[in-house]
Amino acid sequence: MRNDSDKQLIEGEIADYLLTDDGILISYSKSVLRTVGNISANVVLVKEITGNKKVPLLIYLKNSPVPDKETRKFSTEQLPQIYTAMAMVSKPGLAQLIMKILFKFQNPPIPIKSFTDDKKAMEWLKQFVV
Repeated sequence: MRNDSDKQLIEGEIADYLLTDDGILISYSKSVLRTVGNISANVVLVKEITGNKKVPLLIYLKNSPVPDKETRKFSTEQLPQIYTAMAMVSKPGLAQLIMKILFKFQNPPIPIKSFTDDKKAMEWLKQFVV
């Protein structure tokens, strides 16, 4: 039986991805400016990887430029189309900053939690595997 470390990393413009045997998508964020265009392309990529199924996402955050208001709104609208939940793993403070930027005026459209420990993040996400 193959384990997750044997799987091929799927490269994208704003992140690289790995789908675990548990059905959790791991995202290695890249430090690029998000735009409506590259987020749209990323949604298509994620749907290809997951077979058009909503999955929990574990994202390793990186510092990247703050996108414009339209991109932030678009990004927030796309989340429930492709993910059941999101766990953000980062150094203390970064995830909270991103949450403040993205969800300043509204609640997240899916369960989102930030972690500094990826094992805890993975455990939390398992309840959202459909």
